[in-house]
Amino acid sequence: MYLIMTLSWNEIKRRAIAFSKEWEDTSNENADAKSFLDAFFNIFGVTRRRVASFEHRIKKLDGHDGYIDMLWKGNLLVEMKSRGKSLDRAYNQAIDYFPGLKEHELPKFILVCDFKSFRLYDLETDRIYDFTLKEFYEKINLFGFIAGYGNNVVYKEQDPVNIEAAELMGRLHDKLKIIGYEGHELEVYLVRLLFCLFADDTTIFNKNTFYDYISGRTSEDGSNFASVINEIFEVLNTTEDKRLKNIPEELAAFPYVNGQLFTENLHLAGFDSTMRDIVLKCCTLDWGKISPAIFGSMFQSVMNPVERRNLGAHYTSETNILKLIKPLFLDELWSEFEKSKNNDNQLKKFHQKIASLKFLDPACGCGNFLVVTYRELRLLELEILKILQKGQRVIDIKQSSLCNVDQFYGIEYNEFPAQIAQVALWLIDHQMNMLFSQEFGEYFVRLPLEKSAMICHTDALEVKWEDVVPKGQLSYILGNPPFGGSKLMSSFQRNQVVREFGGIKGAGVMDYVTAWYIKAAKYIQDTTIKVAFVSTNSIVQGEQVGTLWGLLMNKYGVEIHFAHRTFKWGNEARNKAAVYCVIIGFTVGNTNDKRIFEYEDVKGDAHEVKAKNINSYLVDAPHVIITSRSYPLCNVPEMSFGNMPLDGGYLLLSDEEKTEFLAKEPQAEKYIKPLISAREYLNNEPRWCIWLVDANPSDIRQLPEVKKRVAQVRKLRSGSVRKQTVEKADIPTLFGEIRNFGETYIVVPRVSSENRKYIPMRFFDKNFIVSDTCMAIPNGNLYHFGVLMSTMHMAWINYVCGRLESRFRYSKDIVYNNFPWPKNPTAKQVEAIEKKAKKVLDVRTEFPESSLADLYDPLSMPPALVKAHNELDKAVDIAYRSATFILETNRMEYLFDLYDQYIATLVFKKQLPKKKNNTIPK
Repeated sequence: MYLIMTLSWNEIKRRAIAFSKEWEDTSNENADAKSFLDAFFNIFGVTRRRVASFEHRIKKLDGHDGYIDMLWKGNLLVEMKSRGKSLDRAYNQAIDYFPGLKEHELPKFILVCDFKSFRLYDLETDRIYDFTLKEFYEKINLFGFIAGYGNNVVYKEQDPVNIEAAELMGRLHDKLKIIGYEGHELEVYLVRLLFCLFADDTTIFNKNTFYDYISGRTSEDGSNFASVINEIFEVLNTTEDKRLKNIPEELAAFPYVNGQLFTENLHLAGFDSTMRDIVLKCCTLDWGKISPAIFGSMFQSVMNPVERRNLGAHYTSETNILKLIKPLFLDELWSEFEKSKNNDNQLKKFHQKIASLKFLDPACGCGNFLVVTYRELRLLELEILKILQKGQRVIDIKQSSLCNVDQFYGIEYNEFPAQIAQVALWLIDHQMNMLFSQEFGEYFVRLPLEKSAMICHTDALEVKWEDVVPKGQLSYILGNPPFGGSKLMSSFQRNQVVREFGGIKGAGVMDYVTAWYIKAAKYIQDTTIKVAFVSTNSIVQGEQVGTLWGLLMNKYGVEIHFAHRTFKWGNEARNKAAVYCVIIGFTVGNTNDKRIFEYEDVKGDAHEVKAKNINSYLVDAPHVIITSRSYPLCNVPEMSFGNMPLDGGYLLLSDEEKTEFLAKEPQAEKYIKPLISAREYLNNEPRWCIWLVDANPSDIRQLPEVKKRVAQVRKLRSGSVRKQTVEKADIPTLFGEIRNFGETYIVVPRVSSENRKYIPMRFFDKNFIVSDTCMAIPNGNLYHFGVLMSTMHMAWINYVCGRLESRFRYSKDIVYNNFPWPKNPTAKQVEAIEKKAKKVLDVRTEFPESSLADLYDPLSMPPALVKAHNELDKAVDIAYRSATFILETNRMEYLFDLYDQYIATLVFKKQLPKKKNNTIPK
């Protein structure tokens, strides 16, 4: 019997990593198989020739001699092949040798290998394990029988960690909370379990140490599960020399962790069989493959969905995180690496530089941005060390690796995600250390944990960021602060925003995220710190632009150095909260390298455009702030709001209600008018109103059904808390606000789908009543209609218009009154626009059964209408300039420049030459 001097698992792992590195380029069976297998056994402290023989001869069934590449009688048979050869064929060859072996010589395992790929067959359990040379150290426990660790224990093949893991942790959270284990202790408990699950799969613990202990030491009913878990927590917090001498060997196998993670004493939790099963099921998932996105999903699954939006818990794909960190700093660092890599001294200085960088996420959530940033920094460090260590046989990777988690700072409102963020950085640090181990052939693990990220559990808008990290030490600020709009904020949050803005006009309707922009701008004064935030695109649209960017640029000297224009922000979480976002990078003072990332499809990939300047609308154009105007910038008809009923619906009728109403009171028909409201107007749905302007009082008295409705209007207005509404109770026969638009006018819906290429507008006459869901342009003519229905005007809308969710919310004071109309168009140009506008209207009449919503749906828009609009676009474009506009951004650059000219001169020239006849179509 061969006695093995058992090596520690850490030593075996170290040797396995070195083995993988040494043999990574080997490929030939005949030349290298024997040396390879000798080295393989040496990993486990075993001299191969003392247990196994090469070229073991046996007699095959066909009478010919066969030669087994390597046989350890009763244990292991190995068949080697040259790289790329079939492992299935190698296995079949091995099986063919069995009839020539005696009973006691039959192996328990077959290993087939082509130097790059391994396949281990466990013949007693019928399990098969596939892995590569690079992954060998992760599967080292499968060969415990070689090292003398007794029988190989069979474990279920693990599934990659996915959303199931988040759901399982969420279920455990809920069950512990139900029994009264909640709050801070519950959160700490779950974070500790998370660490143990990860450690069990990533060589922090010996493989499956955690699973073995809790599955083997606990009752199936879960009655002693909590006490066994606490035993593990206590051991993880105790140095080896301070532990009791008589604790079980399996418990002593857990390493000392430190890092304060297991320091706090927690009350004993309570488990039942279901809760025990949840934890054991978690163990079957491969936590070693965890990605930062999982932390977001995990956190979402255990939070109240209502709270999630309020507290800004948006969970982000790594792809979207990279959209921010690459232009913020990563691209620049890689460029500097390329310039330094051929000069060792410069490269060493560069290495010191990246190790000195410090990062702050002031709304860090579960730490996704910090985790991905750290991972990318370590990957860059790996490339540096590959060059600096080239040619060295022995290196001390622990001393050579300079980057660490203490370069990272975070602020998080909720305690649970703050704890996860800190642990997540330790986990990604270990993953990167394993990658370094593979590359340099030296086992590299940082235990006990000596350094940690500084994650502060507090309100980012209530704490001084200087107290978290002095700004003289900081390099970058990044993240995705809470997205909530003004209507979704609490009064406390709204007051926070107003305070950050210094109480300026308009601060009360700003999105919550804008407070982070202002706070960051104050913090980075007199520094070179660069900032980048993800935000909803509302902060570069509508009225928010003037309030936010006017303050940032004019008071704090902020300049935008890169921007991702609007794209759909996805995430890895359940019930994805997809929103339309921008990413904006800024700093104090100018920068030479400015980049804009454009999206032809908001769900697609971006293409990069170099910019001379990036304004507050994220366009390469002069700094322009569009603020509310009470009258148009150019000489065009004024736009007006529609009529506001203020009636509680009592003066409004659907088509069916109108029929029923007139059946009861046919005399009221002369007071029933067609009502134009945005939804019905776009979808050809008839809508009516009781219009009593200039009605004879005696008529009203003789119409009891009308009187009933008028009485309800009076009651509604009288009961209002608004003084203005109560005053309107004295005239209940009329709409709350009434406007006269004359004989004909252009109607513009206030809200329209962002999917339409054009906002559908239309002419109406005085027989229609326009509601306040639409805007109207009295005296608007074909020229005005043509320009407003053009791609030029839509470009202006896309950039300047505010949004209701993702839909356009047209504003007369921001959009219409500031729109720069063509400068001094010729009579010929005006006539061309009128002609093409008339063509658009004519084509519409060819489809009487189709609504405007049908006609302007991108998927159903008739080719004839598409052609008519293309011709109109060309006519309008020529009125602006002769050169062709290639991209929408080209249009905006031109329009912003034209707007700048109009504002600078304040000379409003007449836009429309006199014409003999300026007819309006019916």
